[in-house]
Amino acid sequence: MSKIPVYSIQRFNSNVANSELYVNSFKNHLKEHDFIEKPHRHNFYLVVLFTHGSGVHVIDFDRYEIQNGSLFVLQPGQMHHWELSQDIDGFIVFFSQELYNLYFGSKQIEDYPFFQAQPEMLLSSSELQKMTWYFSEMLSESQSSRSKHIDKILNLLDCIHVELSRKFNVEETHESHLYHYKIKEFKRLLEKYFKTEKSPSFYASQLNISLKHLNRICKLLLNKTATEVITNRVILEAKRLLIQPKKSISQIADDLQFINYSYFAKLFKKQTGISPSEFRNNLQ
Repeated sequence: MSKIPVYSIQRFNSNVANSELYVNSFKNHLKEHDFIEKPHRHNFYLVVLFTHGSGVHVIDFDRYEIQNGSLFVLQPGQMHHWELSQDIDGFIVFFSQELYNLYFGSKQIEDYPFFQAQPEMLLSSSELQKMTWYFSEMLSESQSSRSKHIDKILNLLDCIHVELSRKFNVEETHESHLYHYKIKEFKRLLEKYFKTEKSPSFYASQLNISLKHLNRICKLLLNKTATEVITNRVILEAKRLLIQPKKSISQIADDLQFINYSYFAKLFKKQTGISPSEFRNNLQ
């Protein structure tokens, strides 16, 4: 096992005249950057649409079957890799949070709720046709030297986000908007405190809502209880640490601030079906 690399956009050979933006066909992307088939992370946002071929996309240890119309959205920090057929193709776009938020000003990329949910969407044939046009236009603009081509790419990208937002949440009521905001804040707090605070009551208190209401929101938008969301984040971090060979499992339990190794191992096996040592051995 080796350390999982974290790639920046600058690591990729882009033909877009902006170092914070990358657009390519997936086939060409893979030819030029075959290292992406190994586990890695990014410090930027990623949107990829598959139009041909098949395979498996592994994101944070969850496996997703790739088919025509599979669309994936990844946030910075998520770990992923691919197992792909020879005829794979589609489109791939990278962009930094800073570029997007500065350009649009009045809205932020974090406000789109689908980035907080499952990373996969499967498009219908009509949705695929519409999305293919958007991506094709972005690719065409990336290869041109026409004026304001960056502006057009970013606006096409935002059109994609709008379409995905509509698909994710067909009726955006005022109440659901507030719920999405609370989920975003819950996940922000979770990233900050998940090692030290594993009680859902702590997060409900920080959000100024009751635990019952927090569970209602989590169940509605994520189909999980607040406790499940917290536990999943802790176990994900444990898996990420287990990939690194330098730390012992007891040290990882300490890093995640469990009372003792036994409790950590018991929770890990309950969630994954195998012990931490079995998980590490399987990776080897």
